Amino acid sequence: MRWENLSPDSEHSRADTALFGAEAVTTRTFDTPEFRGITFHEIRARSIVNRVPGASRMPFEWTVNPYRGCSHACVYCFARKTHSYLDLDTGLGFDSQIVVKVNAPELLRHRLASRSWHGEHIAMGTNVDCYQRAEGRYRLMPGIIEALRDHANPFSILTKGTLILRDLPLLRQAADVTDVGVSVSVGFTDEELWRTVEPGTPAPGRRLDVVRAFTDAGIGCGVLMAPVIPFLGDRPEQLRATVRAIAASGATSVTPLVLHLRPGAREWFMSWLAEHHPHLVARYGRLYAEGAYAPRWYQRRITRQVHDLAREYGIGPDRAEARRRVPAPAPEEPEAELPTQLTLL
Repeated sequence: MRWENLSPDSEHSRADTALFGAEAVTTRTFDTPEFRGITFHEIRARSIVNRVPGASRMPFEWTVNPYRGCSHACVYCFARKTHSYLDLDTGLGFDSQIVVKVNAPELLRHRLASRSWHGEHIAMGTNVDCYQRAEGRYRLMPGIIEALRDHANPFSILTKGTLILRDLPLLRQAADVTDVGVSVSVGFTDEELWRTVEPGTPAPGRRLDVVRAFTDAGIGCGVLMAPVIPFLGDRPEQLRATVRAIAASGATSVTPLVLHLRPGAREWFMSWLAEHHPHLVARYGRLYAEGAYAPRWYQRRITRQVHDLAREYGIGPDRAEARRRVPAPAPEEPEAELPTQLTLL
């Protein structure tokens, strides 16, 4: 790991101390069923608000990510590559070695109060899920939401986690004073597919219950229908079942996103595919021959089908609203808020 071997004699010492201070990390394990096999690396970051690179096409400029790594263990997760920046494994390590920025709420409050901050929109859940299992123990999000509420700073959250319901009262308070967008990620309702590609997440039906709860509470909640997985979750009847369930949940919008396979995620996903669906390996090789994204003709076909179904079921895509409420995935470059120095806990 980047924070190991930081003695003066280490060949990595000079480079790594720019990111990590010696004795800067507390490592913990918890012998409880929900955390068994997971290691938490608690750090005190120097900053938490990350600026999205200017070349990015993302509909937001600032993000907050209190965690790195994710116990959701989605085999396709595009954020896996970010673990390599810390010399951590992008496969099982990404699923089980979780970096926790324990001082995230206080850092955010300090940033929002600074003269250089002008109340720009902040997107959360755009790298790894801020409501993964770790949040149940570390409880970073209530302090983050309180800081945003107290400064009336607009923000949005994208999650697969039902734990967000714990913070519904806080989110309602924030929505009274600023623009709050909440979106839930549900790429498919096929439970067999869910169990194999998203083993650490709540079931799709439970996530749609979250959408209903927010809708009933007066906070519009959109659904990012992502990822649509080629040859496994893209049959017309699968798309129909998913959009029908999304509509029944009361979602304000549905935005489809086809699976993309960036470096780090691509290798892990293809390894999984070879084990579980070997007959599809060659087809994926052809479909993604040009890079991380499926061909435009395929993406347009899926988008058209989903939008047609959305209109049929009464959702009706509002692209401007979708851009405002649904945070898109963050770019694969290292985040700006990676600490340049850490402080001993």
